[in-house]
Amino acid sequence: MKIKYLGYILLMLLMGCEQPQQTEPPPRPALVMVVGVQAAASNMSLVGEVRPRYESSQGFRIDGKIIERKVDVGAMVRKGQLIARLDPADTDLNVSAAQADVRAAEASRTLAAAELARYRQLFAKKFVSASALDIKAAELKTANAKLAQAKAQAHVSVNRTQYTHLTADRDGVVTMIRAEPGQVVTAGGVVVQIADTNAIEVLAAVPESHMAEVQLNATVAVRLWSAPQKTYSGLIREISPSAESATRAFNVRIAIQDADSAVKLGMTARIKFNPQDVMEDAGFLIPSTALTEVNGKKMVWIIDTNNKAQPREVVAGQFGELGILIASGLQAGEKIAIAGVHTLIKGQPVKPVVEAAP
Repeated sequence: MKIKYLGYILLMLLMGCEQPQQTEPPPRPALVMVVGVQAAASNMSLVGEVRPRYESSQGFRIDGKIIERKVDVGAMVRKGQLIARLDPADTDLNVSAAQADVRAAEASRTLAAAELARYRQLFAKKFVSASALDIKAAELKTANAKLAQAKAQAHVSVNRTQYTHLTADRDGVVTMIRAEPGQVVTAGGVVVQIADTNAIEVLAAVPESHMAEVQLNATVAVRLWSAPQKTYSGLIREISPSAESATRAFNVRIAIQDADSAVKLGMTARIKFNPQDVMEDAGFLIPSTALTEVNGKKMVWIIDTNNKAQPREVVAGQFGELGILIASGLQAGEKIAIAGVHTLIKGQPVKPVVEAAP
């Protein structure tokens, strides 16, 4: 019996001395991307807004009360078309008063001319002095001047009656209205805005790091977000000489050469600069977070078919806002880690979480 118990004790001691089997750690999640097609280093693409090249804010040239408005926002107007009218009562009274002043001045001028004629006859008979004749001649000149002044004022009053009509100064579309019938407006106050639809352009903000790629009168490709299947031809018309203080970007205006009815003001457009200049073998574009440096060498972490991390040396090219161009060392379709690359270990198992390529 003692031998039997002794065997049990020895068996338990041997089991207690066995080393526990080591288990592999679970794979850690890793954000990865699939290397896509080769990128064009000089093919910059930006977003802009469709705007009219010419847009005028119009208002009445005199004060008054609006009694009629003929157009609404979105209405197409022609040059000279009536937009709104002011109450003409005051201007009509001013015209009547000015015409009365003209008639009074004409009567004074007729009287002064008659007086001068009589004084000339009296002076010939030596009944009046030369100074009295000069006085009558001066009175006639004064009457002529007052008549001219009254006629000029009458013309002004007649013109003011025309200023009660606000007409379009160009062909275009009404983009804004700031006054309604019954409202009293002041001279020069904005009543309506009219945008010229014959000259459409896109306003885009170009980062200062890409200004070397923008040239005046260069051709660009324009696509609307509402109709991305169609490409319009654009021409860089204007480049701002200074950057905006808030964004440090330069405003660039691109005239759309072949705009049609699908191009609406305020739409969002994508502008592709240098569309014909696509560099061969420019490299693969990857996020800057995917690149690391080990012993002075540029490295990326490849996630192999067994979902294990493997370091690989690459040759980095141009750096930009969108990422880094890798000139060599990558193949299309490979998976690379794009986050937490400094914590990866060679051969470490990972659970890839795929993100779309830029």
